[in-house]
Amino acid sequence: MANRISNVLMVGVGGQGVILASDILTLAAMHAGFDAKKSEIHGMSQRGGSVFSHIRFGKKVWSPTIAEGEADILFSLEEMETLRWLRFAGPRTRIICIRRQLKPAEVTEYPEGLDQALRTAAGKVEFLDPKEVVEIIGKQIYLNTAILGYMAGDLDIPEAAWQEAIRERVPEDTFEANWTAFEAGKVLPSTG
Repeated sequence: MANRISNVLMVGVGGQGVILASDILTLAAMHAGFDAKKSEIHGMSQRGGSVFSHIRFGKKVWSPTIAEGEADILFSLEEMETLRWLRFAGPRTRIICIRRQLKPAEVTEYPEGLDQALRTAAGKVEFLDPKEVVEIIGKQIYLNTAILGYMAGDLDIPEAAWQEAIRERVPEDTFEANWTAFEAGKVLPSTG
C-alpha cells in the first residue's frame, strides 16, 4: 500500500471504540509521514446507533471519504454493521468482522443466516470471536486495540508510529495494557 492511498473503513455500534480506533490509526499514519484524512459519524453513538469512520492515508489525500467498492480494509465490531457497509468493499477488500450481534438502534431482529449472507456478498470474511480475543488480551475494553494489531500487517505503518499513536490517545495508565493488546492482536486466530 506504500505507493497508493490506503482506505480503511471502521464500523460498529456506539460504545465499542470505533472512534478511538480510528483516531489511533489516523495518528499512526501521520506519525509514519503520511497525509491522513478521517471522516466519522457518531451522532447516535450514545443510543446504540451506527458509528463509522473513513480513514484514508497516503502521499497526498484530497478527500476523507472512501468511494463505494474502494475499501482496502473493512473493520467491523458488529455483524449487522458489516452487512450494512459491504457496498464499500470490493474484490480485494480484507473484511474483518467481530462475531458479535448488538442490535443497532434501528435493527429489531437479526436475519437468519447472517454469516452466510456475508460470505455470499463478500466472499472472504475473517471472523474473530470476541470471547476468544478477550481471553487472550485480558479485558474487553482493549478489543479495538487488539483488532488494530490484527490488521496492522496490511498497513505500511511502522511499529514505532503505532506505539506513539496509542500512547497519545489512551489514558497514560492504560498504555501498557493497550500496547500488549495491540501486540497480541498480530497473532489472533480467525475463522473464514
